[in-house]
Amino acid sequence: MRYHRAFALCGLAILASGSAQAVTSITTTFQAKLTISTQCVITNTNILDFGTNGVLTVNVDLATTVSVLCNNLAPYTIGLDAGQFGSGVTARKMQGGPSSELISYSLSTDAARNTNWGNTIGTDTVSATGTGTAQTFTIFGRVSPQTTPRPGAYADTVTMTVTY
Repeated sequence: MRYHRAFALCGLAILASGSAQAVTSITTTFQAKLTISTQCVITNTNILDFGTNGVLTVNVDLATTVSVLCNNLAPYTIGLDAGQFGSGVTARKMQGGPSSELISYSLSTDAARNTNWGNTIGTDTVSATGTGTAQTFTIFGRVSPQTTPRPGAYADTVTMTVTY
C-alpha cells in the first residue's frame, strides 16, 4: 500500500507541475511608413554630334535625346542654357579650330527647328508632367550655312536644367 501511495503522490506532483506552466502571450501592431518627396532626375543625356563636314553651305541637321524621370503627376520644365560660348540661347556657338574660331548653331524643340529651346520658364522651355518612369525628349540641332572657319574640332557644353 505504501508503494501505491507513493506512486499516486508522484502522479499528482506531475499533474500539478504541468498546469503551473501555462503559456501567456501578448500582441501589438506597428506601422510601415515612407514619405515620397517630389523629385526629378536626369537619367540620360547624349552628345549632339554634327559629324564631319567641309564647307558650311547647307543646313546640317541632327538630333539627340535626353531622359528625365520625375514622380508621377509632378509638373516640371526642361531648360537649355546658351552654352559656354554663346551670347544667348538664340546665339549658341561652338569654339575650336587652331585659333578659337566659332561656329553658330541652334537647338530647337521641334523637328522643323522653328521653336528655339532656351531656359526661360514659360517662354522657351519644354514642360511635362512626370509619369514615374523615364521620359525621353528630343533636342533638334542645326548648324546653318555660314562662313566656314578653319578646319579643326569645334565643341560647346550646354547645361540642361530640370525645374520641378
